[in-house]
Amino acid sequence: MSYGHYHMGSGSRTGRRSLEFGKTHVVRPKGKHQATIVWLHGLGDNGLSSYQLLESLPLPNIKWICPTAPTRPVTILGGFSCTAWFDMGELSEDGPDDWESLDASAAHIANLLLTEPADVKVGIGGFSMGAAVAQYSATCFAMGRYGNGIPYPVNLRAVVGLSGWLPGSMSLRNKIEVSHEARRRAASLPLLLGHGICDDVVLYKYGEKSAQSLSSAGFRYITFKSYDGLGHYTVPREMDEVSNWLNSRLGLGGSS
Repeated sequence: MSYGHYHMGSGSRTGRRSLEFGKTHVVRPKGKHQATIVWLHGLGDNGLSSYQLLESLPLPNIKWICPTAPTRPVTILGGFSCTAWFDMGELSEDGPDDWESLDASAAHIANLLLTEPADVKVGIGGFSMGAAVAQYSATCFAMGRYGNGIPYPVNLRAVVGLSGWLPGSMSLRNKIEVSHEARRRAASLPLLLGHGICDDVVLYKYGEKSAQSLSSAGFRYITFKSYDGLGHYTVPREMDEVSNWLNSRLGLGGSS
């Protein structure tokens, strides 16, 4: 377990903000280490929950890194402080997004992946707010930079988002289509998005809209799975599909 401390200046009126990330839990690969994925928990949760979700998956070639978000006041909770990758109010397609914290969280995740061996494929996954950061990281990878302009340093090979949404979905297409390199990177990155039709926390329409926005922006390899009767949680059937998709997309196999 480890702790992270990260500074990122955004040029905003808030100036430099110090973010204290919590404990990071790691699931070591049981077989040959072929891929590393950072998995991001939802609002108010922690990396230990991610660890417990992932350690039993039949993916012996994956190392899972499960960080914990900073504790901060959250607007949608009336200012109550809990673990959150960024601040958020009511979810809406054109709602204000906390870009400074999104960039800082995406950078913290990228830094966790930068130390992995060069021959290991890397990716990001998450649930709910964690899925929002995973999808935001996918857009940073495509554009080659964070929202604040700092270069994005990681070559992502897969992104998974469960019960989440895409921050900045309305402006994404305009940002990517102006750059040939951004279009090329977007077209190269596979994404798996899953959402419960009965989700009453992050409504199904936001998951569906995310997939549509990513597709129209040039992300060609999007798999969108909907689940009848599923609310705002994961079920074994969904995690089985995550495992199968990762095995296939990352070309995993072998135990030594």
